Amino acid sequence: MSEQNPVLTLLEKAKFMTSAPRLSACPPNIGFEVAFAGRSNAGKSSAINALTRQRQLARASKTPGRTQLLNYFSLDEERRLVDLPGYGYAAVPMAIKLAWQKELENYLIKRESLQGLIVLMDVRHPLQKYDEMLLNWAQRRQLNVHILLTKADKLNRSPALAALQSMQKQLKAKNIVATVQLFSALQKTGLEDAADVLAQWLHYPPQVENEAAITTDSQP
Repeated sequence: MSEQNPVLTLLEKAKFMTSAPRLSACPPNIGFEVAFAGRSNAGKSSAINALTRQRQLARASKTPGRTQLLNYFSLDEERRLVDLPGYGYAAVPMAIKLAWQKELENYLIKRESLQGLIVLMDVRHPLQKYDEMLLNWAQRRQLNVHILLTKADKLNRSPALAALQSMQKQLKAKNIVATVQLFSALQKTGLEDAADVLAQWLHYPPQVENEAAITTDSQP
């Protein structure tokens, strides 16, 4: 699999870089980064760990929704993954929710190095209120969005495909531009498709400009 898509080898090199409580504390706004976002318990940490083939790179908070930090993971000097805090958790006080929503909106709209957003939704409960809010913010910036319908292993193939088709129809009806796929961190379903998206957004492997061939005419 790594031979077919070099980005999988790159993802295996992911290591914790820093945590930022707000946009102003993020690493330098250069290079390429892709952010992962989703409701609490949508399987975000599991997806990041599956893609990087590391068991505990991304860790779910013991108290979902409480830790409001952007966790950065470096891939190389130019490329990063960003694990955004889970949102929509009912036990979080409204004041904290509103403050984080504003910070998240600022990050999505103003972070120039952000190349795309991976949004994770439980295939059994997709497109909830906060999911749609997040997608609308991304739409305002015309940000690339790819949706992983997680925990696809919880459904048989036919219901899972029906959920995928239903999501595609809902996005079209709401005029939301995004690609969507089924994903299972447990069964490693959809890893290759997700990796293809990451490869494109992270510009990896780097495109080497073809130098013009210099021909030498031996004739006078």
